[in-house]
Amino acid sequence: MGNWIKTMLLLICLSAVLLFIGGAVGGQNGLIIALIFSLGINFFSYWFSDKMVLMSYGARELTEAEAPRVHAVVAQLAQAASIPKPRVYRIPQGSPNAFATGRNPNHAAVAVTDGILELLDEEELKGVLGHELAHVKHRDILTMTVVASIASAIMWIASIAKWGLIFGGYGGNSRDREGGNPLALLAAIIVAPLAAILIQMAISRSREYDADAGGAKLAGNPYGLVNALKKLQAMSVRIPMQSTPATQHLFIVKPFSGGGLTELFSTHPPMEKRIARLMEMRGGT
Repeated sequence: MGNWIKTMLLLICLSAVLLFIGGAVGGQNGLIIALIFSLGINFFSYWFSDKMVLMSYGARELTEAEAPRVHAVVAQLAQAASIPKPRVYRIPQGSPNAFATGRNPNHAAVAVTDGILELLDEEELKGVLGHELAHVKHRDILTMTVVASIASAIMWIASIAKWGLIFGGYGGNSRDREGGNPLALLAAIIVAPLAAILIQMAISRSREYDADAGGAKLAGNPYGLVNALKKLQAMSVRIPMQSTPATQHLFIVKPFSGGGLTELFSTHPPMEKRIARLMEMRGGT
């Protein structure tokens, strides 16, 4: 419950950043445009983001005949979570990873790579799929889609403002420009995108912690997920996944190295902290 409160507070902060940059760039008109733009992105993402991400990774739906072990585990976990059984997809990549997508539990899918199916035993796979079904049950996919959409709107508005300054002006009508505050505009261009990224990453990390805890409960114990995370961390470094930064928050482990950036800019909590939190659950599952 604590992580959900944190997520909601961070989401409110992110929305405030959007309103701030919209108002700073274009006054009242800019604020309205920012809201409309964000709503439009959210509407599109709500209906089509799952199809787009599955298509982008060349995912193919797996039948029960093709992957009886995976389907059996997903069915068992879905029953434990009291949600419909998600569709199962295969991603043709050797890097071991998995993610869930879909706008709600009735329209959800889990995707696993060839690498994760080859690497994990049944108990470890159960822990990973439990993590993904916890995301589905908590509606984290929708939450992160909304977060990513708002953050994208902030980046887009900041980019427009930047080019407006370069070419001798900025958004809004003449009245907005005459009464505008150049320092507020500069802060909007520089600080707002940075704040959006930090808030987006913090929300993502919060949802990962909750999915770990929820997945361990669905699986019945944390050990399978702990062992799986250790294996996935080691192998994802040896075999980086062909992925894009825009979708890295979906995966159970970060699909590529971040090049030395701090934890603040990571979509996933440090693996050591994730494992430590899971091991604290030993007596409570």
